[in-house]
Formats: sequence, C-alpha cells, structure tokens
Amino acid sequence: MSEEKSGRFETLKTVIVAASLAIIIRSFLFEPFHIPSGSMKNTLEIGDFIFVNKYAYGYSRYSFPLGLPLFEGRVANFGAPQRGDIIVFRPPGTPHIDYIKRLIGLPGDRIQMKNGVLHINDKAVKLERVEDYMDSTVEKDKVTTKHIPQFRETLPNGVTHSVLDDIPNGEVDNTFIYTVPEGHYFFLGDNRDHSMDSRYPDVVGFVPAENLVGRAQLLAFSVKEGESALKFWKWPGVFRSGRFFKWLTNDVLPEELEKK
Repeated sequence: MSEEKSGRFETLKTVIVAASLAIIIRSFLFEPFHIPSGSMKNTLEIGDFIFVNKYAYGYSRYSFPLGLPLFEGRVANFGAPQRGDIIVFRPPGTPHIDYIKRLIGLPGDRIQMKNGVLHINDKAVKLERVEDYMDSTVEKDKVTTKHIPQFRETLPNGVTHSVLDDIPNGEVDNTFIYTVPEGHYFFLGDNRDHSMDSRYPDVVGFVPAENLVGRAQLLAFSVKEGESALKFWKWPGVFRSGRFFKWLTNDVLPEELEKK
C-alpha cells in the first residue's frame, strides 16, 4: 500500500472510530439536549444545554438513534423512575419528538388538578409561596420583564421544586382524575400554564415505560434567548451567569417523606 493510500486509510479509520464512539456514548451513556421551550421554567430555561443520563432506567428502542424497533420493552434496568425526576421521553402519539417534563404520577396513581393545586392520590401536595419569577423575553431586540407567581411544591416523596402559576384559573387548573395505568407514567411541566403534558390526552397523555429516553442529569451551560453559542466573538456575553455545570438532582426534605 502506498504512503498516500495508507494515510487515507488511517484518516478513514479515525473518522469511523470517532463516529462509533460518539454513537456509543449518545446511546448508552449521556446525550446532549437543547431546551427549546419554556415549559419547565424556572428549572430549565430556553437556551439551556443539558446532558441526559441514558442508562438510569435501562434501555429501550428510543435509547438509540432513529428509535428503530430492534426490541420491545426495556432491558438492563438499573433503576426505576422516581417521582420528581426530570425525564426526556417520546409521547405515544408523536414518538419522533423528544419532550422533557417532570415525572409526577407513577403506575396506579390518581392525579388531579384542583384550582391550580396538584393532588396525588386524593391529597393536595404542599405549596409554599416564594419570590416571584422574573420572566424576561426578547422581541425585536427589546427586553420585557414580567412578574409570575412562583411556588415551592413538595411531592409526597419529599422532592421539592419550583412551579409557576402564570394564569389564574387556566384551562387545565381544574381537571378530571387521571388514573395512571400499569407500565405508564404521568408528566407535568413546572411552568404549569404553558406546558403540553399528560393533562392533554390527545397530545401527550400517559407515557409508556418504553418511551422514556433518560433522566436529565446536568445543566452544562445556558445561552441567552435570541443568542447563539456559536457566536464566539460575543463571548461571554451570550451566556447566562450562574447556569454552568449544575446538577439537575432532586432536593428532598426528609420530614416530608411519604409514609411507607
């Protein structure tokens, strides 16, 4: 083999190895995601770049590129989803689209919204009023800021997180009772009045265990709305301060743990 052909072969081999490693990491370990909507404010902002743990709940067809039906169900289950986990999943009706929401309802749970308050198994979750969320939006280079009522919500297992209540008496502030089927989960966005989630049966509804992609693990960095991380000549101004390398783990209050 000539030196020129040998060089081309080595280059091709390097590209193949690099591509294979990238596929393996994205399929089995961690996959990067960009947050395109505000349905999880203020936990996740538009422009956040996160890494999702792909092995947290084992693997399904949706763990891999294209979601090809190579097998059914989940394999290599390393752990079960926990109430309060932030999870990337594929809705049953649109399995080609990634959604990210918070897991609220486990199999067998009864979920209902009453006057904007979440009820799990007929009990209202604890809500505490906290400082307003300052929602800034950019339109035609003009920044507008809005005060949105914010609450700290404590789930039955002690997980705490912030939720927003932008619209009093919103269209899904009062719902019927959703009984989560076996092998399925119920999801809500933290920005309750601006989230297409399991409250909308025709859009998301109950999510099969097979459709879980992974658990949100790390907020790597965040780009201001309307900006791009590719504009390196504008660094560091395009990034949001305080949103670098933050673990997206659950805060648990031991005194709130549900009784076994």
